[in-house]
Amino acid sequence: MGRDPARLESIMEDRWLSVDEIAAYLGIKRDTVYKWISEKQMPAHRMGRLWKFRKEEVDEWVKTGGAGESGSQNSDTGKK
Repeated sequence: MGRDPARLESIMEDRWLSVDEIAAYLGIKRDTVYKWISEKQMPAHRMGRLWKFRKEEVDEWVKTGGAGESGSQNSDTGKK
């Protein structure tokens, strides 16, 4: 009895991603991932000492503006 390749691929797509994997997926540095977890409530789950991510949760967070610029970067103070 063999394994269904489509089902196996689906299982692998539904796996938890590491900090390095989610950074590569989003095209950002891993330091930015840690900053977003602490400052922007990026959806992440702590498993022991490691942070893990669900791709679908991160996609939704990005789509709803979670990764958008905030704070002093959007401020017009100091501009003439």
